[in-house]
Amino acid sequence: MEIIQVVSFAVIAAIFILFIRQSRPEIAQLLSIAVGVIVVIYLLGYLKMVIDVITQMALEAQVNPLFLRTLLRVIGVAYLAEFGAQICRDAGESSIAGKIEFAGKIIILVMAIPILVSVLEGIINFIP
Repeated sequence: MEIIQVVSFAVIAAIFILFIRQSRPEIAQLLSIAVGVIVVIYLLGYLKMVIDVITQMALEAQVNPLFLRTLLRVIGVAYLAEFGAQICRDAGESSIAGKIEFAGKIIILVMAIPILVSVLEGIINFIP
């Protein structure tokens, strides 16, 4: 049960950071960010497994590689934007966090344009 390891690590780190925050808030902030990065790095292996499954399914279904690449990039942008925004919120910078989330949404919208164009072309070609 990997979730038990992740939660245990995070809770122990949070308690440790809580004690440190009283005397050294700047060190506590850095430790908090480090714990978040460690958890994400730990989970990268699982993310790779998911990407491999999606890739294999797309190949079997003969999905256009453009769609698969775009899907994987969108997922990556969404996770990175969320992670960055959470770090900013933890640092007390909710304004910057909101800008990161907005930037992520705009980037995802731009990345989706080729799929939107392809779908619209399909609709146009389908209508006599």
